Amino acid sequence: MNILHMKYAVEVADAGSINKAAELLYIAQPNLSRCIKSLEAELGIAIFDRSSKGMGLTPEGEEFIGYAKNILSRIDDVEKMYKEGKQAKQKFSISVPRSSYISHAFQKFAESLGEDPVEIFYKETNSSRAIKNILTADYKLGIIRYAINYDPYFKASLEEKNLEGGVIAEFHYVLLTHRDSDLAKMETVHFSDLTSKIEIAHADPYVPSLSLSQVRKEELPSDIPRVIYVFERASQYEVLSSNPDTFMWVSPVPQETLDRYGLVMIDCPDNTKIYKDVLIHHKDYVLTDLDKAFITELSNSKRQCL
Repeated sequence: MNILHMKYAVEVADAGSINKAAELLYIAQPNLSRCIKSLEAELGIAIFDRSSKGMGLTPEGEEFIGYAKNILSRIDDVEKMYKEGKQAKQKFSISVPRSSYISHAFQKFAESLGEDPVEIFYKETNSSRAIKNILTADYKLGIIRYAINYDPYFKASLEEKNLEGGVIAEFHYVLLTHRDSDLAKMETVHFSDLTSKIEIAHADPYVPSLSLSQVRKEELPSDIPRVIYVFERASQYEVLSSNPDTFMWVSPVPQETLDRYGLVMIDCPDNTKIYKDVLIHHKDYVLTDLDKAFITELSNSKRQCL
C-alpha cells in the first residue's frame, strides 16, 4: 500500500473536499482524485461518498481512516525518534462515561505522570462514541456503561467489531442533590418524592441494535415534569450545586467531589436497576505501562466509591 496515498486520503477526509485537500497538499486536483481512486481500487472498498456537497466517508472509509491515522502517527513517532534523536512520546487515550469515580481515577493518574514526554487524551462521552473512537479515531481504550438487561446487545456488538470487554464495576444509581435540598432531610426518598423537583439528565443514551426512541423510553425520565438535559458533567454539577430543587441519578461519587460542590448522595430503595462499566479495546491491543497505571487508579477509585 502506498503510504503517500494513505496520507492523501486522510487529508481529504479532514478537509471534506477534494479541492480543499488539493490546495493544502499543493497538488493538482485531478492527480489527487486519481491517487484516491487508486487506493480505493487497491483496498477493494469505497472510502468516500462523492456528492455535490463534498467528500463524505462511507462506513468502510471511516474504519480505514481510523486505522490510517494510527499508522501515520506511528510512522511520525519513528521518524522523530531516529531522524531527530527525540524520545518518542508515550500516548494514552480513553473515552469514558460522565462519571465522577472515573474522573477521580484520571485525576490521580495525571498526578502520577513522570517527566517523560506524554500525550494524553481523555474524553467524556456516551457508549456509542466510545466505541467509535476506538474504531475510527485512534483511541486505544474506552469505558462503556449500560444497564445489565442490555448485556446481550453490547456483547454481540463488541464481538462483531473485534473488541474485547472486561467488567470494571456493577452498581445501581444513587440520587445526587444539594445538601440543603428537602430530599437530603428525608429518612427515605422514593420516586414519588421526586416529581416536584427538577431532574438533571444525560441526553444521549445508546444501545446497539435498538432504536434511539426505544432506548430513550427506557433510560430517560418520563414521569418528571421538569427535566434539564446536560451533556457535560461539570455543568451538571454547577446546576446541582446552585439549585436545591435539582437532582440527578449518578454512579457513586467520591466524598471530595461531594464536598467541593456542596452535594450529598442518597440511596433510593426504589431504584434497583443495575448498571455495568466495561473497559474495551481491540482484541489484539497490548496494554501499555500508562494504560496499566490508569487501570490501577481506576481500581483504587472503584474500591473507595463503590
